[in-house]
Amino acid sequence: MRDFYEVLGVSRDASDDEIKKSFRRLAREYHPDRNSGDPAAEEQFKEIANAYKVLSDPQQRARYDRFGPEGLGGAADPGGFGGADDIFSAFGDLFSDFFGGGRRRPGRGSDLRVDLELTFAEAVHGTSKDVEVAHREKCDTCTGTGAKAGTSPERCSVCAGKGQVVHAQGFFMLQTTCPNCRGQGTVVKEHCRDCRGRGMVQKTSSLTVNVPAGVDDGQTLRLAGKGEASAEGGPPGHLYVVLHVGQDERFEREGENVLTEVPISYLAAILGGEVEVPTLDDDCEGKTTIEVKPGTQPEDVVVRRGEGIQRVDGRGRGDQVVKFKVEIPTKLSSREKDLLRELADETGADTREPKRKFFGLRR
Repeated sequence: MRDFYEVLGVSRDASDDEIKKSFRRLAREYHPDRNSGDPAAEEQFKEIANAYKVLSDPQQRARYDRFGPEGLGGAADPGGFGGADDIFSAFGDLFSDFFGGGRRRPGRGSDLRVDLELTFAEAVHGTSKDVEVAHREKCDTCTGTGAKAGTSPERCSVCAGKGQVVHAQGFFMLQTTCPNCRGQGTVVKEHCRDCRGRGMVQKTSSLTVNVPAGVDDGQTLRLAGKGEASAEGGPPGHLYVVLHVGQDERFEREGENVLTEVPISYLAAILGGEVEVPTLDDDCEGKTTIEVKPGTQPEDVVVRRGEGIQRVDGRGRGDQVVKFKVEIPTKLSSREKDLLRELADETGADTREPKRKFFGLRR
């Protein structure tokens, strides 16, 4: 990925106005209408728009300056534009004076959002889930025209089908969206009964979402073109799937690393031994045995390299950090007490019970 400042041809201390001017100049040069059928120009156009989207936002620019592309979501596309229509939808006001008049470009359909619940294991290993999406689609009865069966939309008499009207204001001519047809160029005289002239009807459909391994709570998946259809004949919107990941008391997640606390007896901590540890293998139901070294202290850790969570971009896994929690028994048998006192005498440890205090002073 090229540096965003390099893409726009500006210095890192460029002002907002300089960034905007450079973007407008480059976008005009690589605009799809001027480079029809040139896929390289379209990719350049998207790269320019992605760079501008980040650098024109003060918060995103600050994160980019400090952390680079990783500060914008790691492997995710920082700009998030899937095509030219996305760019026109986001920055339409900046392109309005590039070319002459005529009907405006059909708008993109609305973006939609659904929430998806995942277990900890599903987030770690990835899964496929079906979600129900409420959305609007073109009416089958009128095929999206909004006109009554047997009729068709008529050309707007105000703008003569252009979707734009021109007003004189002093020495200037101003072009605006036609108020009669709202830029469509056509009007409906008799409305369709099923959609009441809207051209769209409400529906619910099922969609399979493929969740990659390694996602975390609060992350969002974007399914391009899976949003709502456009009433104007433009491209559909996008579907944003917000992930909600449940917890697993055996694993505490920190990025791609997981922390696992394992209890061991005080004797195992002193003498050493082995302990069974839960792992992320086999849908987080795996187990392995690790060594407890003699003299292990409370809160000591063992790091299992590469046994953590897979990174979303597929570049390896994090680590599993195993922390030992030494358990001190609260109740001992007489035999255990005698053996420990014998050991204490042998090592010279002071095991005398503390004297009672009276008004804060020892007796």
